[in-house]
Amino acid sequence: MMIADHPIQLRTLAWSDYALIDSGNGKKLERYGDYLVIRPEPQCWWMPKYPALWDKADAIFDPTDEDDDGRWQFSRKPADQWALGWNQVKFYGRFTSFRHLAFFPEQAANWAWQTECIERRVAAGQPPRVLNLFGYTGVASLACAAAGAKVTHVDASKKSVGWARENATLSGMEHAPIRWICEDARKYVQREVKRGSKYEGIILDPPKYGRGPTGEVWRLFEDLPELIDLCAQLLSDDAAFLLLNAYAARVSGPALAHLLAEAVGPDKGGQIDYGELTLVEQDKAPKGMALSPVPPREIGLSFFARWMKDKA
Repeated sequence: MMIADHPIQLRTLAWSDYALIDSGNGKKLERYGDYLVIRPEPQCWWMPKYPALWDKADAIFDPTDEDDDGRWQFSRKPADQWALGWNQVKFYGRFTSFRHLAFFPEQAANWAWQTECIERRVAAGQPPRVLNLFGYTGVASLACAAAGAKVTHVDASKKSVGWARENATLSGMEHAPIRWICEDARKYVQREVKRGSKYEGIILDPPKYGRGPTGEVWRLFEDLPELIDLCAQLLSDDAAFLLLNAYAARVSGPALAHLLAEAVGPDKGGQIDYGELTLVEQDKAPKGMALSPVPPREIGLSFFARWMKDKA
């Protein structure tokens, strides 16, 4: 097994239903379908490029502390949900109480990579089994299924799993080969190891802190090493990938890479890449405005490490 010599940046660019339009003064201005949204982003120390556009925002998230809590302020009555899409996958945008909109747009770079890994296996006549832990509203699970994988989606939140199933119906994939499981991820993986289950792909995107459906406590720094070791045991002899993503500020790409390397071990071969997941501002001017001379800026949002067996 090789660990890459240098980190890489996975850049998510604008697509038809999402764009990072501008950023600055500790915030970012984004477009989710027809909604202009302002959300906090403390690392954006610079000045906005299109300040007049910010006054037209439909929704602003007002944080109450340094975590994710806060409340939304609206300049027009919001919809309870509205349809968005990425490639073949459709999903609902929602104004949640945790500052995000029921999906994480920067993950589009990971969705694209997972899709490529799966499509290579499908083309070789080997459709993979993929386990998606902490799967939230299911966009990654649906992207994997659309590429040809058989997916097991696990999340501890009954509401999130319900939203994921709604997204599957919206995508016309309610009969796709996806198992929807509401359970604590760690408990589920422990049982899968005992059962001798195997997967060709695993996606692991844990929160910094969380609780399972029966009060189980998850703490990233205390619990991740055990979970990643258990996940490595679930990789089949012909596994294709294991992706680990983390949003905690004290995490780094190299740390995740070495944790992953120790868990997977040298016998499986392959390569581990690591780095940062970023959002890039759109490279065109908003309608009716002149293009700013400032080039598109980039916001780092999470760190990742990914083991892959096949060459990209």
